Amino acid sequence: MTNKAPARALISRRAFEQNVAVVRHHTTSKLMAIVKANGYGHGVELIAQWAWEAGIDWLGLAQLNEALALRQTHTHGHILAWIFAPGSDFQRAIEQNIDLSVGATWAIDEIAAAARACGRPARIHIKVDTGMTRGGFDLDQLPSVFARVKALAAEGIVDIIGLWSHLACADDPRSDAATTEQVECFEAAREYARQAGVTIPLCHLAASSGILWHPQTHYDMVRPGIVLYGLSPNPQCATASDLGLEPLMTLEADVILTREVPSGVGVSYGHTHITDQPTRLAVVPVGYADGISRHASNTLSVTLNGDQAPIRGVVCMDQFVVEAPTAQAGDTAVLFGPHKHGYLTADDWAEKTDTINYEIFCNLGPRIPRIPVD
Repeated sequence: MTNKAPARALISRRAFEQNVAVVRHHTTSKLMAIVKANGYGHGVELIAQWAWEAGIDWLGLAQLNEALALRQTHTHGHILAWIFAPGSDFQRAIEQNIDLSVGATWAIDEIAAAARACGRPARIHIKVDTGMTRGGFDLDQLPSVFARVKALAAEGIVDIIGLWSHLACADDPRSDAATTEQVECFEAAREYARQAGVTIPLCHLAASSGILWHPQTHYDMVRPGIVLYGLSPNPQCATASDLGLEPLMTLEADVILTREVPSGVGVSYGHTHITDQPTRLAVVPVGYADGISRHASNTLSVTLNGDQAPIRGVVCMDQFVVEAPTAQAGDTAVLFGPHKHGYLTADDWAEKTDTINYEIFCNLGPRIPRIPVD
């Protein structure tokens, strides 16, 4: 007999394939599947393999360490990493064919030194800050940057693969002003490259919002993230259903105990809920250590036996309590999943816990196994 996890995240391959089709309906550009943060909490190895099998041969991971870890099992295709500190193991990254973003002069220096040490060129993507005011070179730095990387390329120290940036306000399709300014800035960066005689094989600017609502940002490659996982980047403007997307994840847990209680009983830490009638309570074995927000306390519900069972009392580290008159030990409680099945969605959880849908997925902890289905 194998141990059954008390809580599980079911990840739908069919939904992933549907979402890839939606992205391809919006663009003919190459796709880089963004699988950072453990595939937005869905399981990076699983999503990377599905992406490859769907014909996506570029993957994006924020941190270099997560890119190196994925390369151990995902030996094919291209992987781009863009967050690393001075002193990182760039030689190992180059040897393992990880593309590296450069958006600071120290990064060029250290990556070039690592390439010399290992005797093979580093594959680089030059990042420009077009208006995010976060990472990347400013426009006025680009003439010297392009001169430097052109010289390094002539030495065989770097291969210049891409020029890229990130959009700040693309998730509002009703307002193009900021995005238009960023496109103009990106075009200026491309012109600096042309003037320097630097050929850029891949220009990429758009993530999920740009793919959906700003076709002028698509260029050679786009970087779908949240849309691949079946959620809208701005559900206030267009829901996942409106966009033809389907969430991959259904988060469920098995009831481990039920008890009958009279009126007037306090529930969980601090007795923030007092029963107002005789009822049945059920214990659900997942908590804030697993990424279930304490803001869900006395606020949200789970789907149990086809009904909504409200959370009573505070969410604890490993468990919480719901009011469920028909529940039995072993019944399955669904925290969130596709709306078409009658479940609350990650968007519902995000709204009630004062966050965004991205965080609902990304916060899920390692105790919850990600299980592929269909």
